Amino acid sequence: MSTPNAFAVYDTDLLIIGGGTAGCYAAIIARRENPDLKVLVVDKAHIDRSGCLAGGMNAINAYINPGETVDSFVEYVREDAMGILREDLVRTQAALFSEVVATVEAMGLPIVKDPDGKYSPRGRWNIKIHGESLKPILAREVRRSGAEVLDRVVVTDLVTIGGAVHGAVGFSLKSGEPIRVSAKKTIVATGGASGLYRPNNEGRSRHKMWYSPFNAGAGYAIGIRAGAEMTSFEHRFIALRTKDTIAPTGTLALGFGAPQVNSKGEEFMKLRWADKGGEGAPTPLRLEAPLREIEAGNGPCFMDTRHLGAADLKRLYEAYLDMYPNTVLYWAANNDDLTRTPVEICGTEPYLVGGHCQAGYWVDVDRRTTLPNLFAAGDVAGGAPYKFVSGCFAEGAIAARAASREIREEKKGLAHPGKSVEAALLQRTLSFLSKNDKVKPGSIRPDEAESRLQKIMDEYAGGLRTSYRMNEAGLLMAKKKLDFLRQDLGRIEAEDAFALMGAHEVADRLDVAQVLVEHLLARRETRWPGFQSRQDWPNADRRYEHFINSIRENEGTIRIIHRSLSGEILPWEDEGFQESLGESAIVTSGTSVGKS
Repeated sequence: MSTPNAFAVYDTDLLIIGGGTAGCYAAIIARRENPDLKVLVVDKAHIDRSGCLAGGMNAINAYINPGETVDSFVEYVREDAMGILREDLVRTQAALFSEVVATVEAMGLPIVKDPDGKYSPRGRWNIKIHGESLKPILAREVRRSGAEVLDRVVVTDLVTIGGAVHGAVGFSLKSGEPIRVSAKKTIVATGGASGLYRPNNEGRSRHKMWYSPFNAGAGYAIGIRAGAEMTSFEHRFIALRTKDTIAPTGTLALGFGAPQVNSKGEEFMKLRWADKGGEGAPTPLRLEAPLREIEAGNGPCFMDTRHLGAADLKRLYEAYLDMYPNTVLYWAANNDDLTRTPVEICGTEPYLVGGHCQAGYWVDVDRRTTLPNLFAAGDVAGGAPYKFVSGCFAEGAIAARAASREIREEKKGLAHPGKSVEAALLQRTLSFLSKNDKVKPGSIRPDEAESRLQKIMDEYAGGLRTSYRMNEAGLLMAKKKLDFLRQDLGRIEAEDAFALMGAHEVADRLDVAQVLVEHLLARRETRWPGFQSRQDWPNADRRYEHFINSIRENEGTIRIIHRSLSGEILPWEDEGFQESLGESAIVTSGTSVGKS
């Protein structure tokens, strides 16, 4: 692949990076409410089948069912997040659940209804849908709205001028052509990050995971490099899923009343976790509980489906065919009769997901980030857990309305980077590209660097190998090894556009992983057992009932900021940090945790 010497330039009013759930919905709302607005959606894949919902969904997991209110939803999320959330963000998205679900139903989404024509609930906060075609429905409406779409374009960096965002750069997977988009406002909606840790399944099955394997954390990384403030990376999400196929267990628990049992048939959530809510315990504890059963010699653990009849089983298969058809095929291939054989469960590798937990950009109620002109929506926006599908719709609408309003009110023209900035952006975009279409001896392939990253994170930063547990010495070792890995990035070479995408993905994951490790170090307590378990600080500490935020500064230092639940910066000294390490401080030679 030859090396281009200039960007192809696109101009737009509103740039939306990411064509998943939040991005598509943002584009639809922006165009419907502002028909004269130029909107451009840039997606790494194809908006018909990209993002977390590429394979569909069988429920809207956040909805205000009859008998519930926005207030009761906020209180539920507070309990599930174990005391830490941005109430203003949760409240503003919950207030839109009814609106956005009705809008998507009008687009053609089939929602299951009872004989009275009302939405059919699944638990307190869910409604049932037939959502296999959810993404094609959204993609169709994006095109009908008049928004432009650039599919198969990898975004590598934001364009900043004087600290404000004025678009983004990347390259086309089809042609290899570098692309720059100039925009008045930009919404990042790329989803969260998978692939930071070694996955459950290896080899050719390594992408059989719960979260989209193609969400490489690019949306986080472009903001980290631009100096945006990030929040709550340490609030990782580790999904409790069906073994091998890594399919959701909520369908079994909420839809079909399947309890968790151990190998002895004991319903351990009732026996040993009743004081925490039993089967209704906060989500992290529903992962922690089977981990403890396995450690006690009571594993494996299962979702017990043996109470189901033939008619129930048919409905169960139909529910999985709306989102995880391979799970039904797996049961059939293994002759699994779920009326006699319970479904084995396991935890996944850790993910950063701002929709289930709350890792992401620090935003205000309009989903503005700390960088002027930049908004965030969906899994990439922080502070508001338990948003799921409807929350992503809601945040897409909120960000689109705020960005569109600012474009109308400010009436500013487009800003373009100077020649030196443009040259630097072009160089970084193509930096991994081999100069003569051949990879030099001694170079590193992107997948080799990714495997090294995953091994470091798995062994030292709370991955599968350590049952998600971590301590300070291990995290500091991870920090040191990630620094060494960064030095090797310059040895990665890509012979074509797809290899170039892989190189940028591992670089993005490394940027995200380094911020994650700093956040895990900074929270010296165990706030979310299972998700964030510190062996050296095993209990929750009221002093840490606040947000851990960070900014990566120009020299690459990651500065930790402590913010109250209402957002004020807290004076904070990490008392006795180095002293507490003793001789283990040797593993961090020359490094330290930044302070606000």
